[in-house]
Amino acid sequence: MVMGMLAAGGLELMTDGARVPDESNPAGYFEYERVKTLDKGGDKTWLKGARGKGIKIISFLLRDLPDTNSYRVIFLDRDMDETIRSQQKMLVASGAHADPAQDELVAAGFRDHLRTVKAMLAHRPCFEALALNHADVLNHPVEQAARIERFVDAGLDAAKMAAIVDRALYRNRR
Repeated sequence: MVMGMLAAGGLELMTDGARVPDESNPAGYFEYERVKTLDKGGDKTWLKGARGKGIKIISFLLRDLPDTNSYRVIFLDRDMDETIRSQQKMLVASGAHADPAQDELVAAGFRDHLRTVKAMLAHRPCFEALALNHADVLNHPVEQAARIERFVDAGLDAAKMAAIVDRALYRNRR
């Protein structure tokens, strides 16, 4: 959702279209495959090509970003039960098995991970972060788009950003 907002607002994104929209995410994934190599210890000079652009990086890979660059991170927090439910549906849709008996264990591990990532974002000088709440973006897109626009500081069109928020895609509510 936030990547779509950034694109609608006028920010150039680094994406490659390798993962196409599907039933789980009909608006698309806005991913860039090279991101998946960040934790592999290889060449990261390609990140310089992302300067001034939006690039989606999952929280597990933020720690692998080199300190030699500066990053503005928009961190979207979502209710844990909704996150787990969404992940289960995506697993089932892909033909994999979702095990609801593991939900609390997975949620506890993810909560720990999120605490670690938020602490890292607060303490590593290369990061500047804006925390957003998923429900707030859905329920107050105009205000949240304005926050994003101020944070990114790239002359984005906040009205266009807010206009693409589609509450109909909020299917895994608590």
